[in-house]
Amino acid sequence: MSALTIRLPNSVHESIKLLARKDGISVNQFIASAAAEKMASFQTLDYLRREAALGKREDFESFLKLVPDAPAQTGDELPSK
Repeated sequence: MSALTIRLPNSVHESIKLLARKDGISVNQFIASAAAEKMASFQTLDYLRREAALGKREDFESFLKLVPDAPAQTGDELPSK
């Protein structure tokens, strides 16, 4: 495990302390979790971009042709304007 020194505005540090206490975890755990969540969001975006680059329009269109031409089920309708 690594140690990291960061500088935070006092207001941010106080908010983190309150939120960590409310969640029943340490400030270290709170910051580690927040960093992991941010990292996961970047990794997810990168993954989706790589997958999208592999997609082919004709595959998408052939998949859409499999969808039956039927009215939307109750609750799935588009909202009226």
